[in-house]
Amino acid sequence: MKIVETKILRGPNYWSVRRNKLIQIRLDLEEMEQRPTNKVEGFLDRLKKLLPSMYTHRCSVGTPGGFFERVEEGTWMGHVIEHIALELQTLAGMNTGFGRTRGTGNEGEYYVVYSYMEEDAGVFAGEAAVRIVQALADGAEYNLEADIQTLREIRENTRLGPSTGGIVEEAAKRGIPFIRLNKHSLVQLGYGIHQKRIRATIASTTSNIAVDIAGDKEETKNLLDAAEIPVPKGTIIRSEAGLQDAVETLGYPLVLKPVDGNHGKGATTNITDWDHAVRALEAAQIYSRDVICERFITGFDFRVLVINHKFICAALRTPASVVGDGEHTIQWLIDEVNKDPRRGFGHELVLTRITVDSFTQKMLADLGYTLESIPAKDELVLLKPTANLSTGGTSTDVTDEVHPANIFMAERISKIIGLDICGIDIMAPDLKEPVTENGGAVLEVNAAPGFRMHIEPTVGLPRNVSEPVIKMLFPNESTGRIPIIAVTGTNGKTTTSRLMSHIFRSIGYKVGFTTSDGIYIQNNLMMRGDCTGPVSAEFVLKDPTVDLAVLECARGGILKAGLAFQHCDIAIVTNVSADHIGLGGIDNLEQMAKVKAVVPETVVKDGFAVLNADDDLVYAMRKGLDCNIALFSMDENNPRIKRHCEDGGYAAVFENGYVSILKGTWKIRVHKVTDIPITFGGKAVHNIMNTLPAVLGTYLYSNTTIDDIKQALRTFIPSDVQTPGRLNLFQFKKFQVLLDFAHNPAGLTLLGEFIKKIDATHKVGIISGTGDRRDEDIKEIGRISARYFDEIIIRQDKYLRGRTAEEIVDLLMEGIDETKSKDIPVTTILSEKDAILYAYKNAKPGSLITLLADKVDASLELIKRLKEEEERI
Repeated sequence: MKIVETKILRGPNYWSVRRNKLIQIRLDLEEMEQRPTNKVEGFLDRLKKLLPSMYTHRCSVGTPGGFFERVEEGTWMGHVIEHIALELQTLAGMNTGFGRTRGTGNEGEYYVVYSYMEEDAGVFAGEAAVRIVQALADGAEYNLEADIQTLREIRENTRLGPSTGGIVEEAAKRGIPFIRLNKHSLVQLGYGIHQKRIRATIASTTSNIAVDIAGDKEETKNLLDAAEIPVPKGTIIRSEAGLQDAVETLGYPLVLKPVDGNHGKGATTNITDWDHAVRALEAAQIYSRDVICERFITGFDFRVLVINHKFICAALRTPASVVGDGEHTIQWLIDEVNKDPRRGFGHELVLTRITVDSFTQKMLADLGYTLESIPAKDELVLLKPTANLSTGGTSTDVTDEVHPANIFMAERISKIIGLDICGIDIMAPDLKEPVTENGGAVLEVNAAPGFRMHIEPTVGLPRNVSEPVIKMLFPNESTGRIPIIAVTGTNGKTTTSRLMSHIFRSIGYKVGFTTSDGIYIQNNLMMRGDCTGPVSAEFVLKDPTVDLAVLECARGGILKAGLAFQHCDIAIVTNVSADHIGLGGIDNLEQMAKVKAVVPETVVKDGFAVLNADDDLVYAMRKGLDCNIALFSMDENNPRIKRHCEDGGYAAVFENGYVSILKGTWKIRVHKVTDIPITFGGKAVHNIMNTLPAVLGTYLYSNTTIDDIKQALRTFIPSDVQTPGRLNLFQFKKFQVLLDFAHNPAGLTLLGEFIKKIDATHKVGIISGTGDRRDEDIKEIGRISARYFDEIIIRQDKYLRGRTAEEIVDLLMEGIDETKSKDIPVTTILSEKDAILYAYKNAKPGSLITLLADKVDASLELIKRLKEEEERI
């Protein structure tokens, strides 16, 4: 067995619109295709022994043990790999359970699809599952625990922390989209101009100067002291001499900590003698030359959380510790504490396992203990200098016990420092009395305070501390979204996307849009090339200047990674025809329609799916959609249109020479087709088709007037600037050159019908075949070309995509020879540039040269240069 290909799907996809996080493995079973599970002796017994927890897998049987029944009956190894990949993740603390295994159409080859929580862990789980199944088939031993531990480590290294993750989950509940901007904790919430960013619990609203002040413990203490907030008395030291002065002034016990330390690094508490103080100074100066020396305040360690300058909650924190029993060693006691089922690896459970590190060794040494020491019965032995949950500490919620005076003090502190998300550390006997009266003091004010102690306290009520963060960032129930218009289909996507972008821009939106020739932000080209996938869409959604996105969504991106967005407001499906059939597991038009249907399935409930009523496969997509439906057609008498409008629906049609909108029984004539430039006076029928959904989609979403739409249609001029590669017509002195990106049979047929209407004495076609298409599709390009051109020049694409140039030329010639009813001269010039120059030099007066371009930019530049040279001469 071997994995041929692995894809990580991150959005709505071919397998599931709701389950966005899927791994798709293309698996070749090789000789195991002939050995399903019931033909491998002992396979089920070994599987049960290695993974007994898989008894819970119901599979298609629908009851616990169902999967084991399937294995006993006999199932293929790809199905087993799917289930093991899911179970491995669950055992590593990532509970997930969706999977599918389907044949690719090739003998012994399968798509194994399963859900994941963390990408890298999901990929590893699939690879490990293949190894495990092979070992089970071979009867070999396998170290399962090593894989599970590796998965835990991958999870901890790649997942969002509990604080960031909690905020993101709360945003998702509100319908606020998010994009992870790096592999750490930087996350964008919302899209475009409405976006906010968080890094852990620092938000884009958080003052930089406030974070800077909080990071300087001495500055913080001075500000609080000046505001009559109780703080420990202390000073800054840099040497042993300074330490000596501080000891004489403050007396013991003391605390030493670096000025700009965090998470307890370099801090030492309860210093009671000179030797201890010197060692503490050395430890602190590892992190900072300047060290705070202050009086050690006795009491309990409390954390108060203030968000948007409002008190939210409070917790009592206890460092990792053990309690002696007079019989067992400290190491034994630690091991016993770690058996608590609430303690896990990293952040996987409520509590974290206690690990022995240098801090632990130092604290034990200060007590004169080692890990083998036996503390007295009921003796509390602290193992960490701070109460962080990530080092094994515990927390108790005390929110309801906090005195109003302490709440007032905490909210005041947040404003004094200027932190909108603020963690305040207080040492005091309790918070039931004012800290100013019970001898307590404020020790620190923290930017980026951890939320875990409040979300999952060891004792007491959990607090939803993420909700006030989201309410602060997105008040008034805002979702942070911008309008998204998604366009898919086989042909016409780019022109439709460009026209819609132009209309929206004309009525005042700051539009970002993606097309097969590039990414545009407010009509500025940001990136060239085919930009119809999720990475390009995300580029637009991340741009802070954009308030509306028009996204061309092609087949390739949907199959490779899914959509970049969970929901759109308008989805347009232009058509479904034979192109890219046989690629990516899509072997027929019905499967292709399923790929395209992913886009309308993401439309929000009050949005619109705009579907082509003239295309059976597209029209069928309306079934099962949970949104409004709008239709378009080149025939106002289409029965589907009539039924739809009789039911009060919206439609756009071509009728009596007009693009018109039907609103129930009402008709709104938008514009005469002959006055819409991209239709070339009505000759370019396919651009009438593209105009219909563009006009309808704009009308349905915005509050624009028909006059605004008219004006936008009149100013959208077919040219190499507004529609590069789409019907770019150049008038030379004695002939014309037409450049178009038509690259499939349906697109070439529509282009051919346009060419028929152009007055020319001789029509030359410069054509090519795309190497990764089916033989029949390449031959069809030849057949169609022979119907519309009087002379043909065959060139080749830059990328041959798995074929030789000779193979492609031969297939094109087969198609040409099958169709031509007259003697059509055919010349083969493989270089696109040379083919253009040949046609230019041999052009007959009154002729039309049509170039089906591959390198649109380069070909446009060449044609424009030839035109400029002609004008100069």
